[in-house]
Amino acid sequence: MGRRKTELTVSRTIEMFLDMLAAERGAAVNTLESYRRDLANFTAFTMARKRDPEKADTPMIRKYFTQLSSRGMAPGTSAQHLSALRQFFKFLVSEGLREDNPCTTIDSPRLGRPLPKYLNEAEVETLLETANGHGGPEGFRLRALLEILYATGLRVSELVGMPMTALTQEDQMLVIRGKGGKERMVPLGGPASRAIAEYRDVRPQFIPGYKISESKKNKPESKWLFPSRAKQGHLTRARFAQILKELAIEAGLNPARVSPHVLRHSFASHLLANGADLRSLQQLLGHADIATTQIYTHVLDERLKALVQNHHPLANTKK
Repeated sequence: MGRRKTELTVSRTIEMFLDMLAAERGAAVNTLESYRRDLANFTAFTMARKRDPEKADTPMIRKYFTQLSSRGMAPGTSAQHLSALRQFFKFLVSEGLREDNPCTTIDSPRLGRPLPKYLNEAEVETLLETANGHGGPEGFRLRALLEILYATGLRVSELVGMPMTALTQEDQMLVIRGKGGKERMVPLGGPASRAIAEYRDVRPQFIPGYKISESKKNKPESKWLFPSRAKQGHLTRARFAQILKELAIEAGLNPARVSPHVLRHSFASHLLANGADLRSLQQLLGHADIATTQIYTHVLDERLKALVQNHHPLANTKK
């Protein structure tokens, strides 16, 4: 038995729970893996105390989180563990496998509210200008990736795993299937549409098995917009993140501040700073709950302060 399989050993009821998340809620693969890791960790804790995870009570769960805290786990990560346990025990109750949810009286760890990290508009422009200096197929692909990401704020998994069918006619819109299998329409601006059009000409060169000398009818096909030789058949998140770090260094930016998720935050922050409303942003980002989108209210706060400072008749009155 491989080490990874041993580490992620879970009970039959946990497998049932994960199957339910996949079948009924359309949970993404990454979400399922996260739940599996958290519940496997909890299973190891309970089994070391000779109790099945399904039969854990509130005191045992409290001890579990005390142990996580003593190991230095961040409050945000602990909160994710608690969320996984709450959902698992809720499932057990709904299936009649136990009468109570032992997590209901356990409070979530207190979290700070860190502001999302983002680049300012000049920094994003510097990245784009640096990418424009890259030639060849790699350069066209890089510009298409950057322009799409900054124009749409897609999740990195949505970007690299985008099928060709996501593009509408003339590359003016994207049809994105996000978390839970929910679809949303996302508009593309002119720069992104042009970058895609230019990239289309070189895209076949990224398809495994492509040879310039082959006739058109014998050339291999791929359903992905960004095909690659990776196991998934498309550019991986890790590879794209690495490309961005390299581009940041070339652009004279701190690579630690540049990532696909930072560009998603930049898209959202810049939209709000230039007059967009939270509801529209929620739809574009694919957030199920407006509360998730509200992490960007710091931008609205700054905009309102500037509005009052610049336009209120008494704002600049000397005391």
